[in-house]
Amino acid sequence: MAISTKPPGDGETRGEAGERDRFRTLSDEPVRELYTHADLPAGIGAEPPADDPIGLPGEYPFTRGIHPTMYRGRLWTMRQFAGFGTSEETNERFHYLLEHGQTGLSTAFDMPSLMGHDSDSPRSLGEVGREGVAVDTLDDMQTLFGGIDLGEVSVSMTINAPAAIMLAFYVAAAESGETPDGQATGVGPVPAERLSGTIQADILKEYIAQKEWCFPIDPAMRLCGDMIEWCTRSMPRWHPISISGYHIREAGSTAQQELAFTLKDGLTYVEQAVARGLDVDEFAPRLSFFFNAQIDFFEEIAKYRAARRIWARELRETFGAKNPRSWQMRFHAQTAGVSLTAQQPLNNIVRTAVEALAAVLGGTQSLHTNSYDEALALPTEEAVTIALRTQQMLAHETGVTNTVDPLGGSYFVEALTDEMERRAYEYFAKIDELGGMVEATKLNYPQREIADAAFALQQQIDAQERIVVGVNSFVAADEQPIPTLRVDPALERKQIDRLNAARARRDGAAVERTLAALREHAAHEDRNLMEPLLDCARAHASEGEIIESLQQVFGDYSETPVF
Repeated sequence: MAISTKPPGDGETRGEAGERDRFRTLSDEPVRELYTHADLPAGIGAEPPADDPIGLPGEYPFTRGIHPTMYRGRLWTMRQFAGFGTSEETNERFHYLLEHGQTGLSTAFDMPSLMGHDSDSPRSLGEVGREGVAVDTLDDMQTLFGGIDLGEVSVSMTINAPAAIMLAFYVAAAESGETPDGQATGVGPVPAERLSGTIQADILKEYIAQKEWCFPIDPAMRLCGDMIEWCTRSMPRWHPISISGYHIREAGSTAQQELAFTLKDGLTYVEQAVARGLDVDEFAPRLSFFFNAQIDFFEEIAKYRAARRIWARELRETFGAKNPRSWQMRFHAQTAGVSLTAQQPLNNIVRTAVEALAAVLGGTQSLHTNSYDEALALPTEEAVTIALRTQQMLAHETGVTNTVDPLGGSYFVEALTDEMERRAYEYFAKIDELGGMVEATKLNYPQREIADAAFALQQQIDAQERIVVGVNSFVAADEQPIPTLRVDPALERKQIDRLNAARARRDGAAVERTLAALREHAAHEDRNLMEPLLDCARAHASEGEIIESLQQVFGDYSETPVF
């Protein structure tokens, strides 16, 4: 394979202006040649530590991490995202990951499931099981986690608009302790109060960035609030929402926009829950976040540090939280899918390792490392194993877990952290001027900001002002394709057959009764919909049937395009 070794612009003269243009973060923020003690926050290292603006690990404002010993006490959870085909194939992958040392499960759903369509819907044609697992009914959820002790394994589910429905399927599957044909799973029933894990359920970022919705914004926010309220009462070990900057960043935002829009989404959910009469200390300790780990190493570390500090301040000072656990921002990180390249895909192993290291040095509580072939297809088992081994090597070979927050006090990192915080509050002020995050989203403000940032970055790449190795520099002339995972098209027919079999087994009259009751409850804004959704799940109503019933009350949604 012939590879170019000459960087673009080699030999060009760079004056002072060229230096200014060249040294910028991925988010296009300028970086000075040297940072000194003068760039540190005033009072750093003060005694007592309570007067120190960055504090100590495990202490307010948690800039340096939410636990005093961080990874010396417990490593981050290694949680690889997995899902493809039917629930049978993904169940096999889950068991494979657990057998190879993974310590938590993360579920990827296919596009029809994410959009609220059954697998036999005309809109699902060609998409069933392609980019995640197809889950249509309780039967699929029972198969998906068959043979896995849900009382012991923490499970994450990445789904948003239909999140309440999938949570109902999950709770019903766990409490049944059965396979779809009524056989015992071998691990016994697990009640809702013993289940631990996270469901994403961040509906605001869907309208802002990921674009997977089922209902208009206001009823979607109601459904999200219902789930937070119900989980607060019934699932003490469960994180009912994972407020997600990941997809905001994947849509093309800067690090500053990811930070600001994510935190403002989170603060909006807190406002909603408090308005429902919940005490902030009842639910805030179980709110979690999901951030991107992009390739600009120091910028990402600063982002995580600023996020913890802002969240702690806002929860304590704005919402009056008294429990220190309410002030602590717990977050999951995933390396940047958008940084992966189809060209020279083995280079992605290095990108992922650097991004993962940034997440670890930034204090993540759990981590997913992308596989090197994901720009081309769902990952092969070999690629998934390398991704998991990357985390294991960081944890056990590099020494980065030996001390807490080793970059704390760095002139550069602390200056970046302060600047990241300042920019976030600038965005907060603008959003407040527009009437808050819900209204700003309806006005397409964050959508326009992200679109502009994405366009600016692509222009830099196209002009070779920003180098992407193997894409616009150091390219290979005769690159050979790598083996990739191919999802058997026959799995779509298999899933539709599974859905038809589930419909044939169930009591159709019971399904109609539960769906009618759901519509009745949905028509009254003061009623929580989680119990009616659980009744629908136990009756084996399908996801699509439940969504269509709710749409009869809530309506549908069409986006106003942003250019």
